[in-house]
Formats: sequence, structure tokens, C-alpha cells
Amino acid sequence: MILLRTTLLAATLCAVALLGAQTTFPYGIHLAPFPIEGLDGIHSFAHAQHEGRWLLIGGRLDGIHARQPFNAFPAAQNNTAIQVVDPQTNTVWTADLTALAVGLQEQLQATNMQFYQEGDQLLLVGGYAYSSSAGDHLTFPYLTVVDVPGLIADIINSEPIAGNFQQLTDDKFAVTGGYLGKIGDEFYLVGGHRFDGRYNPMNHPTFTQTYTDAIRKFTLTATNGNLGFTNYTVISDPAHLHRRDYNLLPQIYPDGNLGYTIFSGVFQINQDLPFLYPVDITAAGHQPVSSFNQYLCNYHAAHLPLYDEAANSMHNLFFGGISQYYYQAGNLVQDDNVPFVKTISRVSRSSDGTLEEVPFSLEMPGYLGAGAELMINEDLPQSAPGIIDLAAVEADSFLVGYIVGGISTPTANPFSVNNTGITSAATTVFKVYLVKNSTTGTHTSVPGGYHNFAFTVVPNPGRGKTLTATAFLPEPGDLDIYLIDTSGRLILQETRKNLPAGDQQLNLPLPTHLPGLGVLTLVLNGKYTASEKLILD
Repeated sequence: MILLRTTLLAATLCAVALLGAQTTFPYGIHLAPFPIEGLDGIHSFAHAQHEGRWLLIGGRLDGIHARQPFNAFPAAQNNTAIQVVDPQTNTVWTADLTALAVGLQEQLQATNMQFYQEGDQLLLVGGYAYSSSAGDHLTFPYLTVVDVPGLIADIINSEPIAGNFQQLTDDKFAVTGGYLGKIGDEFYLVGGHRFDGRYNPMNHPTFTQTYTDAIRKFTLTATNGNLGFTNYTVISDPAHLHRRDYNLLPQIYPDGNLGYTIFSGVFQINQDLPFLYPVDITAAGHQPVSSFNQYLCNYHAAHLPLYDEAANSMHNLFFGGISQYYYQAGNLVQDDNVPFVKTISRVSRSSDGTLEEVPFSLEMPGYLGAGAELMINEDLPQSAPGIIDLAAVEADSFLVGYIVGGISTPTANPFSVNNTGITSAATTVFKVYLVKNSTTGTHTSVPGGYHNFAFTVVPNPGRGKTLTATAFLPEPGDLDIYLIDTSGRLILQETRKNLPAGDQQLNLPLPTHLPGLGVLTLVLNGKYTASEKLILD
């Protein structure tokens, strides 16, 4: 009977993308519920894989956090067990953290750690949870390296696990809600924030919060068995890197370079709305793609990058999550409460570098996906670590991975109506298949992905005490203005209210003793962004 119900539900979830015309992605998506007995529901956790088995560390057992400080992120709902899962045999093994040193115990039950797996090692950075040793909630200042195969084996064999961890302490790693990646020999700690104390939505003094506004780069060292790091550098950009809880996906760019793209994230400097435009990151630096908006997935959600070598195109899939925009009866709806959504979408980069966002006709079978992870099918060929090589897959239908965990809610806006108790950590795993269908090779993209908001600055190079920026506003509204110098300092911030649509001339005062270079960024209504580099004499 269980198999019959699974088969019937899976059949109803098999769908193809919306018809239309733009990029080519000749696949539909098929979701199949995959119950795993004994698997705890968790969200916002770290993970690794080894020989088909999953290692799940940290995260939370409850749903979205409560609004009240006394009830937000209770320690009793920390995930205090490391889980090993074998999806082939439907087996789960667990180990608690009590035998570990205090620093390890506390970090390994944190939520929103940054993590990165390289071979047999899993790196864990920061994370947020209640600290019994500090007597308060905090962001942990730890970098921990995990021996993945050793830890998995010890948990399965009920052996002591302490020998599988190395940990160092440094406030540079006190970050939560960002991502950890690697380009070449350097690790990239991207975005995130330091949050200490109890959350509350009214900004009462129960916490301190500092966004990193930065990419922190470092290399890992091991001297005489002692963990360390070197070559630490910081790239600051408070206009474009003021982000947390976003999606960071590895990319192969049209020129063949490897890197990452930041997709969306929260919150903008001047208002509690998501960023909509992506930021590309390579070894050469970071570049905001402010002329393009991603509307359909704005918070961390299950996601999957794929590369088509034949077309030299990247495809990035997003499953459910939380978003300011969603489709209803074929219309794109804006909801500034930023609700949970069921949308499955794709953002593709073509060989000429242009981007396109496409919704699938298939949706998640509920408000799912936020804080979830997609465990990639490691039997598939990869173009680069974590990127499936589409051109090398010959099958017409194939398993790309499993959606694990995340937040489940029966309604779209439980947080805004103070009803977070109805949310929970999802326990159902979903197998994710791609199904080739040549008749669905063209899809309808989200309108307005590229916008015509832009400006020019005269003079540039700038001289004197003011700059004049001429901007075309596609709609009336409020304009936020930011000027960032080369060190990443925010040296000018102001808002012009109630501007009409059309051409606007903006006279901007310049602080004295400016450096030679800067970046001017304008944001209209929290929706449209444009940036220009300036030379300041």
C-alpha cells in the first residue's frame, strides 16, 4: 500500500516546464516521495557524502523561528545528533555529541553553518545556536575540519567519534547564514552575518548583528598536525555583498572559468526586502549583475547546478523556498511579506552570458524547500565539483539527487501572522529526476528579468564637490543612493523620496579626501539596481 501511494503521488508530480520560447532545456522534473524510516526532520544543516552515504550535521528540529525573543531558537530544538543515512538500504545511524569537547558540541548543533566538502574532508565554519558555556545565543568563532569517511565508519560501528574532528578558534570565522566555497587553493567565505543574542523582529536590544558585507578568502594549513590558516584577505562591498540566507551555486562561465554565483538573499541595506540581482564571483573578483532580476527564489532553498558543454550553458534549478514573487493563475504576484512558495524554477546562463529565469509547470507538493539541501547523485558525471555534466548523461530519464530536510508549513505566511508553531522540519525525502522530452525544449521566461534602469555620471572622472548622475526611472518611487570606495567603505548613503518616472538629474555631494576610485549604486524601490564605476580626482 505504501508503494502504491508513493507511485500514484509520484505520477501526479511528473511534469514539464512551461511552453514558450527562449533558452533550451529539454527536461521536465519528476519528484518521487522517498520515506526513510528513522530519519529526523532537520533544516538549515551541513552535509557531506561518501560512497553513497550521507552525513548530516547541525541544523534545527523545529520549523521557522518564533517572533518572540524568549521563544526564538530554543536550545531544546537544536539538532544534537549526527546522522548517517544510506538511501540504498534505507538505514539511519546516529551519534550524539556529548562525548565531544564543549566547542565541538556547541558548534555541531548550530544552524546555518557555512560548509564545504573537499574529498574526504568537510569544513564547517561558524553557525548560530544557544551556547551553554556562554549562557546566551551566539555565532560560533570556529573552523572545524571533519574526517568524513572516518566519522561515518565510527558512527556505523558505534565507535568513539572525537578523533574525526580538528577545530580552531578565530573571530574571523564567527559567521552564520553565508556560504563557503573554494576557487583554486583559496577558500571563499561569502557574505553572512554575525548574530549574537536573542532574535526579535522589532530590533529591541536583545541582540547585536553585523553583516560581513564581504568575501573573506584564506588557505587552510596543517603544521605538525595542527590546523591553521594563512593568506587571509577581505574584499568588502556593503552595496552588493550585504547578504545572508541566499543560494551560492558553483558555475562554469562561458569563458571556461570556474566560480560561483550569489543568487538573491536578504536584506537590503535600507529596507527589509530581498536582493533580486545575482553577483558573480571568480578568482579575478566579484561582479554584480544588477541589470537582471531573479524573482522566484530569494532565500536559501534546495538547488542544483548543471552544465551543458555542447551549448556552453549553465542551468541552475531551485526547489520551493521563500520568495517575494510567485505565480498565481499565470500572473506574477508580488508579496512583500516574502512568503513560502511552491515554485520550482530555473535560472540559465547562455553561451553569450545572458541570463534567463523560467518557472516550471510542476510545483513542490507543499510549501517546502526552504532550508533544505539537495544531495547530488554522485554516480552522475560532473563537469566540476558539484556541477552535473548534462552532455555526458545519455539516459533520457535519470536521478539527479534527493531533496532532504527543510521547513514544512501548511500556509504561505506563518511568520507574518505570528503562527510559526504550525511549521516543522520536513521528514519526507524526495527523489529528483530529470526527464528528457524534446517537445518541451523551449520555455516561457519570467518577464522583466532584464530591466532598463540605468544612469550616467558627468563628469567621470569626477572633480569638485558634487557629481551629477542622470538616471532613467522606469517607475516612480524612492531612490537609494550608495557610494563605496575601493576599500569597501560606504562613504555616501542617502534616499530621494517620491521621484517621478522618467529621466532624473541627481546632484550628489562628494565627501572630501576621496580615494581615486569608487562605485556608485542606485536602487529604485528595492527592485531595480544599477552601478557605475567612478574615477574621483
